Amino acid sequence: MKEQISINEIKGIRIGQTENAEAATGCTVFICEEGMCAGLDVRGGGPASRDSQLLNPLMAADRIHAVVLSGGSAFGLGAADGVQAYLEEKGIGFDVGVTKVPLVVQSDIFDLTVGDMKVRPDRAMGFEAARIAFESPNYRDGNYGGGTGATVGKYCGMDYCMKTGIGSYAVRIGELEVGAVVIVNALGDIFDHKTGKKVAGLLNEDKTGFRDTLGLMEKNIEVVENKFTGNTTIGIIVTNTAFDKSALCKIAGMAHDGMARSINPVHTSADGDSIYAVSLGDVSADRDVVGTLAAQVLSEAILSAVYSAESAYGFPSRKSIEAVS
Repeated sequence: MKEQISINEIKGIRIGQTENAEAATGCTVFICEEGMCAGLDVRGGGPASRDSQLLNPLMAADRIHAVVLSGGSAFGLGAADGVQAYLEEKGIGFDVGVTKVPLVVQSDIFDLTVGDMKVRPDRAMGFEAARIAFESPNYRDGNYGGGTGATVGKYCGMDYCMKTGIGSYAVRIGELEVGAVVIVNALGDIFDHKTGKKVAGLLNEDKTGFRDTLGLMEKNIEVVENKFTGNTTIGIIVTNTAFDKSALCKIAGMAHDGMARSINPVHTSADGDSIYAVSLGDVSADRDVVGTLAAQVLSEAILSAVYSAESAYGFPSRKSIEAVS
């Protein structure tokens, strides 16, 4: 029987978050000190990422030590330097004789137009998030970590978008555990995958309800050179199974089905949609079952990111829209 669990119940991974709430940015770090097999699937046209080729099944590295989900767009990729520095101090990484080299991958959302664009996740913020992951793991949903500056519904620019954040969802079936953490920062609208009801997205003129992003796009098929390319939904699938990189890349790809069920439009050239999948244990499970569950938990995590977010920086949240309506 499937039961819901907390993402924090999945063993083998430490999660630390830090943010600059005033500047509206932050980072979320996932660390496995023994190393974890990982895969990646990128469907959006504008990703900001670091060392993603490590997760190509043809590359030599079979394990990584940390995944960083951050704000700051390409500027924020320096956060991984701090994570790497902390892990080296702890003696964690790939042994090269003279030291151990931690392998850290990262993906970022674009949040530069939300708060102070001059403040981005950096080495110091990454170091602190890694320290927190080890000393006092603090993951929670909402306006935290990499989701601090997340917004959605940006087809008409920032004047009519909504505040979202970071969200999680996990399940257990027998010994098998599968969970997702996602930062929802999409160009498109967000839907409840179970009902088809829109729950967040492009606001109407008085900001009391929604407009239809897809409908607006269909009214004008002329080429638009810049669709406000400040979007990206990024996430990670965490499971206690024993899969290699090839299988995890497939699971990450299947997890994108959950994104497609919940976001419309999705995977556009103005998004950088990226999903990691990591294997932390030795439980034997069918790859297709885990991939199907990954899509389900990702959809639920997207809802969590919407419903846990608080209004901030002048952008209303789902909670405030419900209060008005």
